[in-house]
Amino acid sequence: MAQNTWRQPTQDLPRRGRGWLRTFFIGALLFVITIAVMLLTSNSNLYPTVILIGNFLVPVVFVSFLYDHQHLSRLTQETIAASFIVGGILGVLGASILETLLVPVPSNPTQGLSLGSALLVGLIEEGCKILAVILLARKMKHTSEMDGLLLGGAVGMGFAALESTGYAFSTFILSQGHVGASIATTIVRGLFAPFGHGIWTALLGAALFRSSGPRHFRITIPVILTYLFVSALHGFWDGSPSTVFFVIPPGIPVSVITLILGIVGVVILFIVYRRSVNRQMQEIATTNNLPPVSPGPTVF
Repeated sequence: MAQNTWRQPTQDLPRRGRGWLRTFFIGALLFVITIAVMLLTSNSNLYPTVILIGNFLVPVVFVSFLYDHQHLSRLTQETIAASFIVGGILGVLGASILETLLVPVPSNPTQGLSLGSALLVGLIEEGCKILAVILLARKMKHTSEMDGLLLGGAVGMGFAALESTGYAFSTFILSQGHVGASIATTIVRGLFAPFGHGIWTALLGAALFRSSGPRHFRITIPVILTYLFVSALHGFWDGSPSTVFFVIPPGIPVSVITLILGIVGVVILFIVYRRSVNRQMQEIATTNNLPPVSPGPTVF
């Protein structure tokens, strides 16, 4: 990425934009309308449109939310969008190749991954996503923890959108063309999207940028520990048994373990976000010989 895609961070408090809300409501409305038109007209050509809107909506809203609630990053909207698309594609391609080579094929595919295989998948996918971040950020100054958080969140959510689209298509094939099953998969994965890939890669991206020099990356002990931690969250998310669950309307089962892992990720991301805001505001104040700045209460 060229340096002219940066903008100068300001000293204002984190903005609380509402662009992400508009994006969500417009996208959700288009999703519902497209489904209705597809069913009313029996036009199967609309199926790809339904799946693309449904699987990209929440990841795009998540990244918009992060961008609307920061003010210290040098990254522009164009850089974030490119990271979402290019980073997501690179991550999916790399993970697909490595998982084919390294992850054992389950004896019973309907039962999902074993915990051991799921942990290996977590290591592979988190590794591929952070490598995509490194590739995209190779020409940037690696001095802002917020930059790393935003880039990681964008790459992670791009990965999530593409992966969910693949799962929806696989469901369509396995159900012998049952559109309802594919849409249900899209909705369920959309509900859980904010608690997974975006958070894990955002945490790892923040740790990487915090430990790195202005012109080169440093793989330090904190970065390695963060990588192992988010890979473990990922692995337990994919491989833990769903024997304990509750049902939310309209009949969607929610695993208690998945819910706990999601809450843990959100809480840690909030802490990292607040810490990165505090640290960078103090750095700006020091650089400009200003008194220490308090960011005040922030609604994330």
